Amino acid sequence: MPDLSFQIEGAQAVSFAAAPLMGFQLRVTNTGAEPIHTIALRSQIQIEVTRRRYAAREQERLQDLFGEPSRWGQTLRNMLWTHASVIVPGFTGIANVELQVPCTFDFNVAAMKYFQGLEEGEIPLCFQFSGTVFYQGASGSLQVAPISWEKEAKFRLRVEAWKQMMDLYYPNCAWLCLGRDVFERLNEYKLRNGIPTWEQMLEGLLREMEQGVRR
Repeated sequence: MPDLSFQIEGAQAVSFAAAPLMGFQLRVTNTGAEPIHTIALRSQIQIEVTRRRYAAREQERLQDLFGEPSRWGQTLRNMLWTHASVIVPGFTGIANVELQVPCTFDFNVAAMKYFQGLEEGEIPLCFQFSGTVFYQGASGSLQVAPISWEKEAKFRLRVEAWKQMMDLYYPNCAWLCLGRDVFERLNEYKLRNGIPTWEQMLEGLLREMEQGVRR
């Protein structure tokens, strides 16, 4: 039976996709001698938030997720980022494939809030693998075996790599998801005041708020 191990060797943005994708270079090693026909591989990706330090500015930006920094000893916990899958073609010994991971820009998603709150350094990730491996048995017949969730790989993704990917897909932009009733109220305000763009409308509202605070 195959004895598989997994290692992430690098990561970079996938260009020209319909939505943001981060491509992780995955090495799959079979220490057994069996030829592998194919692997239907799944991965659950966790953010190991306790495995890095946070600057004062980052602590301020992450309070929405974890509360006051004084409580982080109780509130910091590993966070699920996402799931991804890939088909590994046939090989003997070692195979290299790209695991493409979809990346949302929705600020209502906890993982996105976390990434956006970081300014520099690395994001500690844990890839937990499962799936099915199809291989050639000793008799030459096709055999099938599951991959245990105990199989995993650690990787530290550079914060700069994440920012570069988002700049590639959304240069100087950010997306907000609003309730429909809130959107309608904002749209009525925009039309009533003859404001040509949403950005100008929000800038006007911020100026009014700041002036009200100063008064």
